[in-house]
Amino acid sequence: MRVIRLGLTALSAALLVVASVAAWASDATDLPAAKRTKAELYLGAEEVPGFLAQHNGRVLFIDVRTPAELMFVGNTPLMDANIPVKLGPTATFDEQKAVFALQPNPRFVAEVEARLAGKSLAKSDPVIVMCRSGDRSAIAANLLTDAGFGRVYSVVDGFEGDLAKDGPEAGHHTVNGWKNKRQPWGYALDKGKMSVPLTAPQ
Repeated sequence: MRVIRLGLTALSAALLVVASVAAWASDATDLPAAKRTKAELYLGAEEVPGFLAQHNGRVLFIDVRTPAELMFVGNTPLMDANIPVKLGPTATFDEQKAVFALQPNPRFVAEVEARLAGKSLAKSDPVIVMCRSGDRSAIAANLLTDAGFGRVYSVVDGFEGDLAKDGPEAGHHTVNGWKNKRQPWGYALDKGKMSVPLTAPQ
């Protein structure tokens, strides 16, 4: 009887994951243009652990932020690797955004392919990409889709979440996201999961 109960629990969890993924797909038109992807496959941060469990390890989960972000803002032990889609910061200051500019990582796709092979996965297997709040993960998803990956999911609210538009937290990443939804995370880095140099070439 216990085995049957566990089986039904697992089935229920899987159905919830499928339903939530379908919900994101149907709500894709509400996503900002910067978060939309060619594949139109999306996950919310709180859906990722269930998605990973449903696929029994046959999925590659990549954090595409810079290593400095993982070190100082936090990261999740559930990720398979940190492969930044952009490197930096560079010495160039972006006046419009008031930040130091990042530049594309020329080895991004090759590094993802290497990690995929390391897990004995194919380009047809699911790949999840996550950044701070969903913009860079969309860029990463499109690069991978263009490279022949068939099922690339972008985490639309990312690790830190979206910016609050009003109230005392206005302008801060407090709306949703991995940390705000209290998914597993910490500050320590796993060296084996780090794939590229810390900074972009000058």
